[in-house]
Amino acid sequence: MRVIVEVSAINFELRSEDEQTAIIQNFQRFINSMDFPLHICIISRRLYIDNYLKLTAEASGQLDNELLRIQAGEYMKFIKELSSLTNIMSKKFYIAVPFYIFEAPTKTGIFQSIKSTVSPTANIQSISEEKFSIYKNQLMQRAELIFGGLVGMGLRTRLLERDELVQTFYGLYNPTAKTTEEKKI
Repeated sequence: MRVIVEVSAINFELRSEDEQTAIIQNFQRFINSMDFPLHICIISRRLYIDNYLKLTAEASGQLDNELLRIQAGEYMKFIKELSSLTNIMSKKFYIAVPFYIFEAPTKTGIFQSIKSTVSPTANIQSISEEKFSIYKNQLMQRAELIFGGLVGMGLRTRLLERDELVQTFYGLYNPTAKTTEEKKI
């Protein structure tokens, strides 16, 4: 079982030296307080701003003030030039929090490995609804520890729901496809 926690970012470089030291120490305490494994993942994607520029052009066309319309035109020109000079990237930060229900698999011989590959249903284990609820609660307790540790560093966290997970994994396996979020911008 896993939960995926989305974590906000902070601009470390803009912090004072004392703040940077405090953030590093809080992160060290956070990592050392965990008694279970974590997977920290950073996803970088090219940010497509075409739709954003269209929306900005529409909004500037509706402006009554000539000075604001000129400033909006200059802003769009700046954004177009900036995006042509460099790839503008969006970064998302996630923490996968695991909970292992079953014991680690025992070592098997080559014949057992081949048999499990040919008929994988023989190895499927099921759990009762009551045990699933217990395991889910334990997993959520781990997630709460993550939330508490990261809030101390000034980060915002939230648990990803089913639809967000589907969209995130779709984006991972289809990196050239524009996601719904990119289409909205």
